[in-house]
This record gives sequence, C-alpha cells and structure tokens, in this order.
Amino acid sequence: MGRGPPVVTLSPAPADTDVPDGPPAGPGRAARALRAVPVPLALVVMISLAGVVLGRVYADPLLTRLMVGAAVGSVLVGVAARRLPSWLVAPLSVAGLAGLTALSLTLAAAHAGLPGGLGAVAADAARNAIPRLLTAMIPVEPAPDTVLLPVVAAWLTGLTAAEVALRTGRVLLGYLPPALLYAGALYVVGPNADPAVVPSVLFAAVAAAGLAAPSGAGRRPASGDPAAGLAPTVRAAVRLRLFAASAAGVAVVVALAALLAPVVAGQVDERPVDPRRYVEPPQVESLDENPLIRISGWALNPDQKLLDVRTASGGAASGGARIRLAVLSDYDGVTWRVGATYRNAGRILPAVEPAPGATTDTVRQEITVADLTGRLLPAVPTPREVSGARVAYDPATGTLIRPEGLVPGLRYAVTSVRENPDANLLATANVPAGDAVARVLRVADGAPEQLRKLATQLAEDNGAPYARAIAIQDFLAEHYRVTAEAPSGHAYPNLAFFLFGPRNGGGQRGTSEQFAASFAVLGRLAGLPTRVVVGFEPKADGPVRAADAYAWPEVLFEGLGWVPFDPLPRPDEEPRPVEQDFRPPPETPPSEVPEPTGQPSATPPAEAAAPTGADRSGPGTPVLVGGGVGGSVLLVGLLLVSLALLRRNLTRARLERGDPGARIAGAWRELTDALRLAGHPPGDDLAAAEVAERARHTLVEARAARAARAGDGGADAGAGRAGNDGAGTRAGFVRAGDGAVEARAALVGGGAVEPPAGQGGAQVDELATLLNQVAFAPGTATPAQAERAAALAGGYVSALRAARAGWRRLLWSVHPGPLRWRR
Repeated sequence: MGRGPPVVTLSPAPADTDVPDGPPAGPGRAARALRAVPVPLALVVMISLAGVVLGRVYADPLLTRLMVGAAVGSVLVGVAARRLPSWLVAPLSVAGLAGLTALSLTLAAAHAGLPGGLGAVAADAARNAIPRLLTAMIPVEPAPDTVLLPVVAAWLTGLTAAEVALRTGRVLLGYLPPALLYAGALYVVGPNADPAVVPSVLFAAVAAAGLAAPSGAGRRPASGDPAAGLAPTVRAAVRLRLFAASAAGVAVVVALAALLAPVVAGQVDERPVDPRRYVEPPQVESLDENPLIRISGWALNPDQKLLDVRTASGGAASGGARIRLAVLSDYDGVTWRVGATYRNAGRILPAVEPAPGATTDTVRQEITVADLTGRLLPAVPTPREVSGARVAYDPATGTLIRPEGLVPGLRYAVTSVRENPDANLLATANVPAGDAVARVLRVADGAPEQLRKLATQLAEDNGAPYARAIAIQDFLAEHYRVTAEAPSGHAYPNLAFFLFGPRNGGGQRGTSEQFAASFAVLGRLAGLPTRVVVGFEPKADGPVRAADAYAWPEVLFEGLGWVPFDPLPRPDEEPRPVEQDFRPPPETPPSEVPEPTGQPSATPPAEAAAPTGADRSGPGTPVLVGGGVGGSVLLVGLLLVSLALLRRNLTRARLERGDPGARIAGAWRELTDALRLAGHPPGDDLAAAEVAERARHTLVEARAARAARAGDGGADAGAGRAGNDGAGTRAGFVRAGDGAVEARAALVGGGAVEPPAGQGGAQVDELATLLNQVAFAPGTATPAQAERAAALAGGYVSALRAARAGWRRLLWSVHPGPLRWRR
C-alpha cells in the first residue's frame, strides 16, 4: 500500500504535461525565453569587460566599442543558430566576423588617418597585427593593425563560448574562453595601467549570476528539490548524498582559498610582466644610426633636392624653423649614435609639458619626400600629430621614423609644438647632474690631452654653465672655417686635427659635422650635458636641398630644456689663428713628479698586507677544540668542498655549454651573481647598461675599501689604481690573448688570481652590449663572441673577488647563493 500511491501520482503527471493547453502556452514560452537570457547576457558582458580592460592602454574608446560589438554579434549568432545543425554555425559566424572586421578596419583607418583602400589596409594589418600591438607606444592609437587581433579574438571567444554553453548546456565550461580572453587582456596591459579591480569583480559577479540563474534547459520541478516524488527511504539517501557532496565541495573551496590566498596576496605588490619587453621595437638602419656622416656628402651636392616643405595657413612661417632629422646622444670616442628606442605610434603623439616660462607656437607642415633615404622622418620639434604615414616615435628625443622606410613621393603632415625658452633665464640657469643625465655627460676614454686643456681653459674663466657654453661657441666661431671639401669624421683623432692641425695642412676647417661634434665634446669635458642634432634649416617654403642640411649642438639646462647653439663662423669673417688664444698651461715642474710616482711603488706591499690586516681586524672563526667535534669539522669540510664543486660546475655549465647566446647569457649571470656576492645586487628594473655602470662603481669602491684597510700608503696606491680604472674603463680590463684566457680560467677554476691593476672596469659595457644583442637579435651571436663574454665575465669576477677582504675571498667560492638564486 506504501508503494501504490507513488505509482498512481507519478503516472498521470507526464500525461498532463503532454496535453497542450492553449491559454497557458504563451506564458510558458515567455518564461522559457526569460530563462534563456542570463547565460548569453553573461557571456556578452564577460567578453565586453575584456575589451574594457584592454582599452585602458588605448588612446581612444574605439577599441572597447568594437570589442563590445564583436561580443554581441558573436553571441547573438550562436543564439540564433542554436537549433540549426552544428556544421552551419561556423560558416554563418565567419561571415559575420568578416563583416565586422571590414567595418572595424574601415573605422580604425579613418580614425588614424591612414591612406589606402580596404584591401591594402587589411593585408598590412594581418601581417603586422601582433608585433605592432606589442611594440606600440602607450597609449596605443586605435589603428587597423592594433584593433584587428582584439576584435577577432573577441568574436572567436563569443562563438566558442556560445556553442559550449548554449548548445551543449555546459555553462561553466563555456566560461573558459571569456576567462582566457580576460586573462590575455590583463597580460597585454601589464604594468601600463592601474590594477583592474572593478572590472575583475564585475567579471566574477556576472559569471556567478549566470551560473545561479535558472536555465531554460532545466527539467526539474518548480520546487527545485531533486528528490521530490521519490520514496521516503530513497529520498533520504539522495538528500544525504547531496549534502555530503556539498560539504565536500565547500571543504575543497575553503582549503584552496586557505592555500592560495597567501600566494595571491603576495602578488598584489608585484609588478606585472610587460610582454613588450620580449618584442624588439622598430630599429633604424645603419645609415640612420649615425646620420652625422651624411653631412659631408650633402655638402658636396648642395643642389640635391631632399624634401619639399609647405607650411599650412595659420601656422608659423617655416623660414628659420629648424627641421630635425635625428638626435645623437651617445659618443664612444669614435662615433656619435642615435641610441633611441622607437615605439609604433598613432596619429596623436604623447604630449610633453613645456618648460616653465617658455613660450610655444604651433607649426603645421606638409612634407613630401624627394631624394632623402633611410627611415628617419624629418619634423619640426616637437611633433604632436602625424597623418599620412605610419610612424614610430621616441619620446626621449622627440624624433620619428617610418618603419617601412622613406620612398620618393611620400607625403605626410606634421603638427609640432615649437618651444622657445626664456632667454633671460639662461644666464643664471644651472645644468642637471646625476644618473638621469649621465648618458649626455659621459666622456669616452681616450680624449686627447689638448682637448681637455682647451676645455679647461674655456671653462676656468666662466663659472656659469651658460657662460661656458657661449665661450665654447665663440671660440669655434672665431677660429675655424667652414668648407664643403672637408672629409667626414668625428672621432677623437679627427676632432684633434680639426682643432689643432696646421691650416696649411687641412686643419682648422671642416663642415658643421666637426663644429657640432667639437662643441659637444668640449662641452662635456667642461661639465655640460650635450648632444648633437642633425637636421635642416630651409630659408622658406619649397624645396629643401642638401645645402640646407647641417648639424648643431644642444645643451640641457634645468627648467629650460635643450637649448640649441650655433658654433659656425659668421659670414665674411676671417678666423683668427688658434695659437693666438690657446696656450696650453705649463707642465708640472719636475720637482713635483717624484711625489705621485713614489706612491704606487707601495702597491705590492699594500696588496700583500691586505689579508693580514683584514685577518687581524675581522672577527676570527672560533677554534673548535676537543676530539668530540672532529666529526663536525669533517662534515663542514665535506660541505664546503661540495659547494665549491657545485659552484665550479655551475660556472662551467654557463660558460661552456649551449649555443653562443646561452653562453653569453651565462656570462652575464656570472657578473650579476658576483655583484650579489659583493653586497650590491642589481635591481630587476635596471637595463643591462645600467647594471654595467653599477658594476664599475662596485669594483672601484671595493678596491678603495681594500686600500683603506691596508693603511695610508695602501690607500694612496689603491686610490691611484681606482682612478686608473675609472679613467680606463672603456679601455678594458681583459686584454686579448693570454690575459683573457687566464681570467676565464681563474673564474672556472675558482682561483683567486688578481688581474693587473688596470683591469676590472668598463668592458662590462661590452658584455652588456653582447647581452642586448642576444636579447634583441636572437641567433646572431658567434662562438667567438661567447668566448669573449666568458673572458670579460671572468676578468671582472676575479677582479672583484680580489678586492674583497681575506676571509670574504675564502667564502666567495663556497657561497651557496648562486646555486639557489633564480637563474
């Protein structure tokens, strides 16, 4: 009798539901339609939130709008085709994607002002979508190549999610594509925007709401009880099993939260990885890396038409407006180089606040390229808007390149904001100093003594920076002559011949190349941050010819920015002989020579006494006595030997195994490990050149500290050696041949052989250059370069270790740090 009623009550229910009832049919369909809305709506919102997150690094909301359109369109196609055969969904969705892509590219091209038809724009965007997205300047300009990939990814995400969640009913699995898209957007943004807290919370809330909302596919009773209608004993067993499963699920969630919460919390303050660091930005050609050498060639062909310039109505007159081609900030004693980092940019370029008190005027020009070649794009400083050409921009110098290169007939429009500093403030303005401007203050090793004496003579009577700059400018303008026949060259020997060579032998004359380079070098020797600029100065609108090309120097002043100077001689002014105004100071009397030369003679005794003094002053290791501790001593000895062997094997693996690129990277890790062992770990945010600079300073300080421990005589000698290192850092601490082999052998073998006193400093710059080559040009390193990197690292590590105190040198080879530090 207990079983009868369930049979009687269950059997008529299906029959009742199968009988259609006319009036309630409408509300039933409406209810099912409402139940079918939450999941598609959740998918649209989740994909759109990915567009919101990615749009934070874009200069315009166009990308976010296009991704929202892709989300709505792809999910609606999935909803509309849910009852169609699955093989029809893909063609329908691809057709919709093609239409949306064409619309997106058209809107983006119009927004960026790019010329060309839809086919050419689409082909270019398809070829360069990924690299240009990851090398674009922040904020990214919505252009065809920077919106194509996000729009296509959003559409494919919506298609996949709708098919999985709506057709198969696996809602949670259908959330996986939007979650991956959202994570990808966060990764692409990286550290270039604030944390996306609000979008992330909304993403989780919308996902939870979509799961919690009733689904139209459900067949459960209205009560929602899965055990309804079952026998009491069966119902109790089902409910018990459901409760146990729920409890287990809650326990798992709580356990995962307890385990992952500390890890997630620890990452809150971590700086996200920027994927742009793994992509090489656009590079200039070798011809553009040093455009200063083109000055002499243009001087010999003055009528060659390079550009055609037209100033738009309402803009400043172009006559007298310097058009800048390149800014050269790096000088190694041989060549001035651009050394800029260009990022793909859109039509609108990042704005820079003008200096306080400076006046600005807007210059809008239309430039047509004639015979000018290369990638450098001329523009009046400082460009703010470019249309008609795709450009890459370096904010540090305000210069442009066209990654595809210049071609005759290329026409583009540039709107620039020209800054005019207040001339009344120059006389009292100071110049900046420190690491921020070390690049434009650096004087390469090997500067001729005559150049140093000339810079000293020009600066000694002029204390103010502006007065020093004017003295250098006037000296060059009054004593030298401009000639188009002068050969190209601005290395130290070329500048010395230009400044001090005999007039009847070709000296004391040159092109603007030698004038600008000489000013910049003399300025740096006098303590002025300088750079060289190459450009044009057309007299009026119209053709810009080779005769209008020249180079000029600039000096950086605090609060005023870069100020140009003109060291060229005045027309029709006969130069005075250099000998009339430049008289080198007399040499040091011979009686004073023995004093400094006597101090370095104490170097060997000081070096020999350094460990002894360190042993007396440092805390000695307590002597373990008694036979009971013999085993402990043996254990410690075995541990130290094991550590030494492991360290030696690690060094060999880094320097001798793998391809040349891996060995160069291993040599760099040897250098950074040495800095950490010396108590000066390099920061993760430093570039290779900055780490090399820190390495040089660390070595000089270590040697100075060793000399101080050795006593007064040793301090003088050590200071002399440190000064030699500082002065000869570019000359190198590892010489070719036996010295390099011995330095590398000392590193691999764990020896403590100290290299000569002049070693240990600056060829870490060469190692940094090799590392940058491996990072930005993979596969180009040679075995010889790998051997060179090993020798450089070996010499530096040996020199730094030799400068440590005696007991610290002993612990150097057995320190376990390099074995566990992240490699």
